[in-house]
Amino acid sequence: MSINVGVIGVGMIGQDHVRRLTHVLSGARVAAVTDVDLDRARAVARDLPGAVLHPTGAALVADPGVDAVVVTSWGPTHEEYVLACVAAGKQVFCEKPLAPTRVACERIVDAETAAGRRLVMVGFMRRYDAQYRAMKEIVAGGGIGLPLLMHAAHRNPSVPDFFTSDMIINDSAVHDIDVARWMFDEEVAAVTVLKPRTSRKAKAGFHDPLLVLLETVSGVLVDVEASVNAGFAYDIRGEVVCEDGTVALSESAGAVVKRAGTYSGRVPADWQERFVRAFDAELQCWVDAVAADRSTGPSAWDGYAATVVCETGLAALRSGAREPVVLRERPDLYGSAA
Repeated sequence: MSINVGVIGVGMIGQDHVRRLTHVLSGARVAAVTDVDLDRARAVARDLPGAVLHPTGAALVADPGVDAVVVTSWGPTHEEYVLACVAAGKQVFCEKPLAPTRVACERIVDAETAAGRRLVMVGFMRRYDAQYRAMKEIVAGGGIGLPLLMHAAHRNPSVPDFFTSDMIINDSAVHDIDVARWMFDEEVAAVTVLKPRTSRKAKAGFHDPLLVLLETVSGVLVDVEASVNAGFAYDIRGEVVCEDGTVALSESAGAVVKRAGTYSGRVPADWQERFVRAFDAELQCWVDAVAADRSTGPSAWDGYAATVVCETGLAALRSGAREPVVLRERPDLYGSAA
């Protein structure tokens, strides 16, 4: 039996999730859609047999024919829709950010805690990428000793016109922030942001690239190079340095070719190419959990913690100083690990 999923927001990522739910994954059908651009939502609904077009996200959440909700609308709207889902007792998959501010995330955590069960999963898809999962398994296994450092890079070839300077941290580095918490099962304790020479390709007012230095509670240091004008490709890198060895992501999206004294491999063109299988695995995991009436994946607490670290990172960018990360006490609902 398929679960009926409502999708709020059918822009680029929303339409990609509609395609995924309809043609790639099992156990779900898109039963309802809405978007601030109703003409766009209407066009999407037209290709989905039996799908209902709703005028608002609130109406979609209230639809008794919708079992669970995917929120892929503009970030500042997430809080409203996630809170509506929690109030309705419906499981919700929310693309990051859970909400753009600490206070908004806290309202979601409070609502879910009051409900007494987890209903929210946040879309940090790197946790479902095969390479990241293999890296975590090796680190957690202890065979190469305790982790000391992690080197990471998030290089976008370019970004859309709506992209702001703050989004280098909030939209790009946030993925590495979540990976760091998940990789080492602990919180980030402090953030420092360094500003190297600005790229000539950077938009006016942008500090691009940035070097974001995270300190975890146990003292692991994670440096994240964040660039949004790399030009050549979508280049994601990660290496964990431990006491007795290192483990790193592959640098190639496909086969590595060696011939005639040369070494070559493909670098992904964009985030969709690099993480398509991770997106598939992530959403299938959520669908399976909804069908089984259980929770899974990155929680509202994970969304809250990532947002707080991003806010702290922006404070560090502006102050030029090391800024401590201050989190509220974690509710028992979310366990003890990141």
